[in-house]
Amino acid sequence: MSTSEHEHCHEHGHGHCCGEACACGHEHHHHGGGLRRTAIRLALAAALFAASYLIPEGLYRRLFLFLPYLTAGYDVLWSALRGILRGRVFDENFLMAAATVGAAALGDMPEAVAVMAFYQLGSLFEEYAVGRSRSSIAALMDLRPERAELERDGEVAVVAPEEVEPGSVIVVRPGERVPIDGVVIEGEGALDTSALTGESLPRPCAPGDEVSSGCVSLTGLLRIRTTKPFGESAVSRILALAEESAARKSRSERFITRFARVYTPAVCAAALLLALLPPAVRLAQGLDADWGRYIESALTFLVISCPCALVISVPLGFFGAMGGASTRGILLKGSTGIEALAEAGCVVFDKTGTLTRGEFEVSGVRPEPGVSPERLLELAALAESWSKHPISRSLAEAAGSPEARARVKDAREEQGGGVTATVDGAAVSAGNRRYMRKLGIACEDPAEAATVVHVAAQGRYLGCILLADAPKEGAKRAIAELRALGAEVAMLTGDSKRAAALAAGELGIDDYLAALLPEGKVEALERLMAGRDGKLAFVGDGVNDAPVLARADVGVAMGALGSDAAIEAADVVIMDDDPAKVPLAIRLSRRCLRIVRANIAFAIAVKLAFLALGALGLAGMSLAIFADVGVMVLAVLNSLRTLKVSAL
Repeated sequence: MSTSEHEHCHEHGHGHCCGEACACGHEHHHHGGGLRRTAIRLALAAALFAASYLIPEGLYRRLFLFLPYLTAGYDVLWSALRGILRGRVFDENFLMAAATVGAAALGDMPEAVAVMAFYQLGSLFEEYAVGRSRSSIAALMDLRPERAELERDGEVAVVAPEEVEPGSVIVVRPGERVPIDGVVIEGEGALDTSALTGESLPRPCAPGDEVSSGCVSLTGLLRIRTTKPFGESAVSRILALAEESAARKSRSERFITRFARVYTPAVCAAALLLALLPPAVRLAQGLDADWGRYIESALTFLVISCPCALVISVPLGFFGAMGGASTRGILLKGSTGIEALAEAGCVVFDKTGTLTRGEFEVSGVRPEPGVSPERLLELAALAESWSKHPISRSLAEAAGSPEARARVKDAREEQGGGVTATVDGAAVSAGNRRYMRKLGIACEDPAEAATVVHVAAQGRYLGCILLADAPKEGAKRAIAELRALGAEVAMLTGDSKRAAALAAGELGIDDYLAALLPEGKVEALERLMAGRDGKLAFVGDGVNDAPVLARADVGVAMGALGSDAAIEAADVVIMDDDPAKVPLAIRLSRRCLRIVRANIAFAIAVKLAFLALGALGLAGMSLAIFADVGVMVLAVLNSLRTLKVSAL
């Protein structure tokens, strides 16, 4: 890939062009079957190279070696020629072509074949490590409704959401997704808003309540008057946010690309001067120009300049880190994410499903005097036994009443409020404070609970049950380890302020914001990113987190339970949903970056030293081969250290 093509891709936000890790200017086309074809091509080149040793030294052997040379490097030669024709001369393809053609001109065809094969092998490692380009919003398309039921003249017609104008009336049935923002004009029910807010608790809705597209009606048929066109509804905003965030996401350009912009034209100019300037000076002095000697020195200089050690060892270092991390349940999608994660100075977490399990469990029982905790929990579970609400399931599990339904009759549920049922012949009610007050029963929510179920029997208040979304086992340890690594920790959540405060207090997080919609999360994240020296990582799991994952310097998704959209948008995926893997991923990334930077410094230092020797005519082809292949082997061996993760 040429420099201008590289910049064009970044400017337009097209993900990671050509597999992301390609920083050397080589245009890759190895996706899918192309990767296998390249591996076969390299194996064939290696076989032809080995077969060449069956031919005696001489012209025929040199001619035969053109077969493995062209097999391994025909695409590099073609890209170099095309770059020259397009006016983009100084890229890695040109340097590889010039160096190997120079070696061939010097009569060293084995060197030309080896250099081209090693270069292609590095490119193959690079492409395999990154995989195919990913779209950060592909799975978000599941949120986009394909239809809307529009009321027209007393009848319901199925139309495309784009055809529904503001002020129209649409019908949303139980289990269906709300296609367009609006206000409920008829019907009551509960909405699953987790796709938008990440909140695990369904939200009640009644006439007069505003509803956002993307929510799912769990119970009850709703008639909704639309307030916005489809293009301005919540679903469309989320899709647009993900697209814009991916386009604006900061990407550090790979060092090799920046280095090659200066290095390639510099060594080419130096080689040209080495070939022309000394003979010109000798001619001016009336001496024999000795063109052959200086052209040979210039071509040797080009062979020495070939940056194989960088081209292969750097992507191999990232590849090793990816392979090593995968053995610990961490998927590192590419080198850009590794670089950003290594420099993370702040880690921001979503709450529900990321730091917490996303499931309710009974955290406390507060009976009134004369009522046993077991009796209070039993009555609540029995009353709720006919409901499919997540809270009802949690109460039933806590009470352990296998024969509940046989003791319950005439259950009546108010969506988002509570349940009244006849239990063992007595009227038992269980629900929130608003439901209790509606029944004329006074009660108050304890300050230390996010979710409370109040219980009454025969009009008498019996007490309340506290429920919480408990933190994951490794959450607290993860936060402590991140602080030990020098990273700040914050939390952004769509959950209620009370639930966020309780979770933050239990986990030891001081900096948090709650009740955020997706666009609010993006805005809050951008405020945290503003003026920050280090990179910012965001850890989330829901569809609603996809825009924030794409906008952050590095996105980390919880993969086992996380949504496909979050996984696609992220740079790093924690496959077992353990928050403690986040600091481990940072340690892996930092070690990888140390090894890669050591390779870069070593390769450049040795290369510059041998270039100086070559320019002075003190380095022949044997030293040129060492400067190229020898340094590459040492750098590759160092890169393989990134595979070891047992010590971390």
